[in-house]
Amino acid sequence: MAIEVKVPVLGESITEATLGEWLKQPGEAVAADEPIASLETDKVALEVPAPQAGVMGEHKVAVGDTVEVGAVIATIESGSGAPAKDEETPVDAPEKAPSATAAKAADKQDEVATSITLSPSVRRLVLEHGVDPSKISGTGKDGRLTKADVEDYVKSGAQQAPQAETGAAASAQAPAASSPSSLQGGNRNEERVRMTRLRQTVARRLKEAQDTAALLTTFNDVDMSAVIDTRGKYKDLFAKKHGVKLGFMGFFVKAACMALKDVPSVNAQIDGEEIVYHDYADISVAVSAPNGLVVPVIRNAESMSFADVENTIGDFGKRAKDGTLTMADMKGGTFTISNGGVFGSLMSTPIINPPQSAVLGLHRIEDRAVVVDGEVVVRPMMYLALSYDHRLIDGREAVTFLVRIKEAIEDPARLLIDL
Repeated sequence: MAIEVKVPVLGESITEATLGEWLKQPGEAVAADEPIASLETDKVALEVPAPQAGVMGEHKVAVGDTVEVGAVIATIESGSGAPAKDEETPVDAPEKAPSATAAKAADKQDEVATSITLSPSVRRLVLEHGVDPSKISGTGKDGRLTKADVEDYVKSGAQQAPQAETGAAASAQAPAASSPSSLQGGNRNEERVRMTRLRQTVARRLKEAQDTAALLTTFNDVDMSAVIDTRGKYKDLFAKKHGVKLGFMGFFVKAACMALKDVPSVNAQIDGEEIVYHDYADISVAVSAPNGLVVPVIRNAESMSFADVENTIGDFGKRAKDGTLTMADMKGGTFTISNGGVFGSLMSTPIINPPQSAVLGLHRIEDRAVVVDGEVVVRPMMYLALSYDHRLIDGREAVTFLVRIKEAIEDPARLLIDL
């Protein structure tokens, strides 16, 4: 008897999603609660588990289709199916056969990849980069490997170097850069990829923010010496006591909470013809996820300790990579902090996250010559940017807010005595 697989409840006010990927193909064995498909909503990607063990039946919808909550997307048949099939050979594979050594290594790699339960996208990455999945720590549900796990492993350089002969063969087949014929007749490929629902929503909301709000950005810079010294002095004790690293973001979250109390309009929002002020600080923290940027919310950050903040941020980062953040994690938020510095950004003008009225942009730390007490010294400096809705926040308030952040970061003791 076939069991229907339906789209689960996705969260408050979310009625539909896009089928992002089938994790199981018809005829393959399925365990109870094993993920069989991934769905993409406006904010998160989530997996659909199998309601019972059996055999993957018919796919009722295709990748890229929009499905509503409660819609039937597949069936699970009774019985025991075949193990997941290996990836098919790419149609654009080079015609030249690899050496016996390379072929044997590839077969070995494919055998290892097949022996471990991998989603098609993860299996594709494993085979593409020639890595051993058994050597990669999985951060997904039940220790499953995610695409982010494989990508991080490849970036770390821990994987084995590619077969020299294969690389040489590929180089030999590549046209010389100086060849006129290659410039005139070389391949100029294009690829069209459907935008994910998350990316579509991000694009729409950012454009709406530009069209609706009177956006303005003000800048300042901050000497990070005191925070760097404080971290260096207490990081080991902090980690030992709280089980989490003491990061820079904890200082900025606490500094923002203090500044929001002093300049409440930065923590407010416009609702029609009214201004809504908040006596709490729900800080949205921009986190990079495989499918794009997401902004989970640290709720009541004003009442949290440094350890609470760092633990919450660490949990968000891990779950963003796993794709396990929920709609509830990203609901609300009164103010946003975005750290482009982790990617090397020197300066930017971030866009607010509606209906919020302001966003603080952090950037990379670099040694610069500055004047202190009449002398030129080298200090680790960071540019700060505050983008805000000028309909609600005046320039004086925006500058005052950034000055409060600067004062707290340059003298962290202010965070303890609320100055």
